[in-house]
Amino acid sequence: MAVLKKIVLIVGILVALFFAIGYILPSEFRVERSITIDAPADKIYAQVADLEKWQDWGVWFKRDPAMQVHYDGPRSQVGMRSEWISQQEGSGVMEIIAAEPHRRLVYSLYFPEFEMGSTGEFILTDEDGKTRVQWVDYGDVGANPINHYFALMMDSMVGPDFELGLANLKTLVENSREQ
Repeated sequence: MAVLKKIVLIVGILVALFFAIGYILPSEFRVERSITIDAPADKIYAQVADLEKWQDWGVWFKRDPAMQVHYDGPRSQVGMRSEWISQQEGSGVMEIIAAEPHRRLVYSLYFPEFEMGSTGEFILTDEDGKTRVQWVDYGDVGANPINHYFALMMDSMVGPDFELGLANLKTLVENSREQ
């Protein structure tokens, strides 16, 4: 009986410690990756501003070919939305909320299963005839201490997908005959 009490006490302390650390961890996160593409900004902007074209370079669509995607709103403009359902990649909603053609695109992202959202941006900067593409996603997971662990790991969870997506975007745009 004494051993069982010690085990329960140790488990209780570990759980309390887990939650206490969770409260201390930051609730905000930021994921940022960039790449230089040998193409003008307008060619790149056309790929990121049209949410339907994300299927050509985004990694999530390739992982789940059965993903169901619905598009709504004005194409390549503020108000365009994509909504997807995926058993493998999760479900979500993305909407373009600000746009500066050929320079910057801002979107909101929401995952209803986790009740979490974020804001993302593509920033296009001319660099001697090439374009630097910066992809940023940031948000706040709220007060839940368990979600603070997700915020802490967000860069390592999402960053590699951004890197691969940007590499796919680079290949797609640089190999396009429309240049």
